[in-house]
Amino acid sequence: MVSLSELCAVLGPHLVPVSGHSLRGRQLTGVHVSELEDPTPYLDGGELLLTTGMPLGGSPATTARYVDRLRAKGLHALGIGLGPWLAEVPDYLSQACDEAGIHLLAVPDGVPFQNVSRAFWSLSARSGQAELLGSLGTQTSLAQAAMRPDGAAAVVRGLAQALGGWAVFLPSGTEPARYWPESTGALLEPLREETIRLNRAGTHSAATFELHGQPVVEYPIAVNGRIHGFLAVGPGRKLAAPDRQVIMTVCTLLALKARQREAASGAAAVLQSAVAKLILHGLTEAARILAEDAGHSELPRRVRVLALSAPGGHAAEQLVRAALSLEPAPGVEPLPAQSTSCTLRHERDRVLYVLVPDNGQEAWAAAESVPLPAEVPELSGAVSEPVTLGEVPGVLPGLRRALGQAAAGALAGTAGPAHPAAQAWATALAEYPRTDLAGTVREYLRHRGHWENASRALGVHRNSLRHRIGLATALLGVDLDDPDVSAPLWLELRQRER
Repeated sequence: MVSLSELCAVLGPHLVPVSGHSLRGRQLTGVHVSELEDPTPYLDGGELLLTTGMPLGGSPATTARYVDRLRAKGLHALGIGLGPWLAEVPDYLSQACDEAGIHLLAVPDGVPFQNVSRAFWSLSARSGQAELLGSLGTQTSLAQAAMRPDGAAAVVRGLAQALGGWAVFLPSGTEPARYWPESTGALLEPLREETIRLNRAGTHSAATFELHGQPVVEYPIAVNGRIHGFLAVGPGRKLAAPDRQVIMTVCTLLALKARQREAASGAAAVLQSAVAKLILHGLTEAARILAEDAGHSELPRRVRVLALSAPGGHAAEQLVRAALSLEPAPGVEPLPAQSTSCTLRHERDRVLYVLVPDNGQEAWAAAESVPLPAEVPELSGAVSEPVTLGEVPGVLPGLRRALGQAAAGALAGTAGPAHPAAQAWATALAEYPRTDLAGTVREYLRHRGHWENASRALGVHRNSLRHRIGLATALLGVDLDDPDVSAPLWLELRQRER
C-alpha cells in the first residue's frame, strides 16, 4: 500500500499539508475525485478525497456536516484544489478536519487532480510489485523448507518469521505439535481446546478467534475431505493480501506432507493389518515372521484387544481417535492416547480390532488420554484384559459379546464379576506345597487341555503333566475340562499372574 507521506514526497509542492496538519505514515486505499455534497456512497474508506471545495457550502455549518460524513465513512485525507472556488483553505475547514482526525492537504492552483491520481497509482504499482516479489520469495523458501526431513517444523518456523508473529501446526493424530517461537508452547492447551470446539461446531473452514486478547486465524489442513490437522497463526501485524497468499501456500505444503505420509503409511497399514489378522486367528509365529520380514519393530508381549463398532464411511484412524472419547464402564480404565498410534489393526465383520500394547495396569491408567478432534457419535467399544498374543483368539468371543451390549458412546470391559469358587480353587492350588499346581493348571487351561503344548510350555514330560493335573483335580474335587469350571478358574489364575 501507499502512505500519505510517500505520496506527498513524490508530488512535492503539488500536494502539501495545510499549515498545522502534520503528516503521519497513514496508508491510503485510493484517490477519489468528487464534487458531490455527499460522496460517501462512492467511497470505501481510507482514501484521499480531492475536491475544489464546492460541496462545502461556503459556511462553517455545512462544512462541519460535510466533514462529519467523511469521518463516518473512514476517509483518511481531504485535498482541496485551490483556484475557482477557494483561493485559500478556510480556517473552519481546517478546524473541522482536526476534530474529525482527517488529514487536510492543498493542491495549488493550476495543478490537475489527475497528477495526484497518476502519482498514487504509480506508487501503488511499484509497491504491489515489491510485495508480490517478496511474497514469491517467501513462498519459494517455504517450499524448499518443506523438502527437509523436518519439513512441517521448518515450514511453520518460516511462516511465523515471515509474518512477524507465531504459528502452530496441530496434527489430528498423536504426532507432536510444531510451533515457533518456543514461547508459543504455552498456547498449545488453549489452542487445542478452541480447535476441538470449532471441530465440534462443524467449522471446517478458516476461523478467527481471540486468545489472550490477540487475534488468531486457524485453517484446517485437509486431504480428500479428511482433516489432518489445523494451522493456527498469530500474526504480528494486520494481514495483507500477500500475507494471506503465504499462509495458503503453507496450508498447501502441509497438506502435501500429510498426503505423502498417508501414501507411505498405506502400504505399511496393509502389512500391519495382515499381522493383526494372523494374531486374531491364533497364528502368532506366522505373525512374528511377517512382521520381521516387513522390517517392523518387535511385536508386543502382552496386549489389550480393543474392539470398535465400524460404522460405514469412517477410516480406521478416525475410529481409534474417536474411541478416546468413549465413556468407560465402571471398573474399565479410559483408553490412553497411545491407542491412536497402534498400527496392529484389522477389520472383520464390521468390527475393528486394535491390539494395544499393555505395559502394566499403572502405565495404562497413567497414560494421558486427550480427546482429539474426531467424533463418531454412533461408535461403541469394548476392551479386553491384558493377554499374551497367543491368548488373543480366546478373548474374542467375550469381546464381541461385550461390544454387542455396549451402548453408543460407551466403552465396555470383559472382566466378569468376582467368582468366589474360582478364587477358592486358585488359592488352594497356590498353597499346594509340593509342586506348582497353580502354574501347571494355568498352562493347561491356556492351551485348552492340549497335553503336548502345555507340557512343552512347562518344560516337563507329558506324564508329569498328567500326574499334576490329576493331583489338582483331586485337590479341588472338580473336572478341569468342564467349561463352567475352566472358564472362571482360568480368568482368576490369569488375573493373579498379572
